[in-house]
Amino acid sequence: MERRVVVTKRAVNARLVPVGTPLIIPADSFVTLTQALGGNYTVVHQGNMARIDGTDADALGFEPEKLIFSPVTGPDIDPAQVWQALATIFDPEIPVSLVALGLIYTVATEGQTVSIDMTLTAPGCGMGPVLVDDVKYRVAMVPNVQQVEVNLLFDPPWHRDMMSEEAQLETGMFS
Repeated sequence: MERRVVVTKRAVNARLVPVGTPLIIPADSFVTLTQALGGNYTVVHQGNMARIDGTDADALGFEPEKLIFSPVTGPDIDPAQVWQALATIFDPEIPVSLVALGLIYTVATEGQTVSIDMTLTAPGCGMGPVLVDDVKYRVAMVPNVQQVEVNLLFDPPWHRDMMSEEAQLETGMFS
């Protein structure tokens, strides 16, 4: 993708890269779009790199990503819908979902709380805080979810055999 300057159409929530600190980019701000992968956008605003979720793409003049869930009856969380939301979150460097990469270990629900155990491709991954925020943001859109807890684990350590075969083929890591 070619870098280009766009003007924000409205104020938009973003997170600083790589630390994940939230910020609001005001409407009518000039930003440099540097990357669009996995439905998310990386921009430079006032010298800082920030990530904008694809559900807010309209603020950049693009079609927003919509997460659509089947209606649920009762107060319970449907774990399949949590997995559906997780499948829409992509690694910031390659367009492969966290689920296909094998980074999501477990999903548990209790009441209106979802607990997720996940890992990163490397313990020192600088994008860890941003990915954790992506998980919290997207899973919070699932019906009946009031709280999302993410536990970042490094045991067992991630390895490429945890990836789906499709992800291995897509990244050229098929063994």
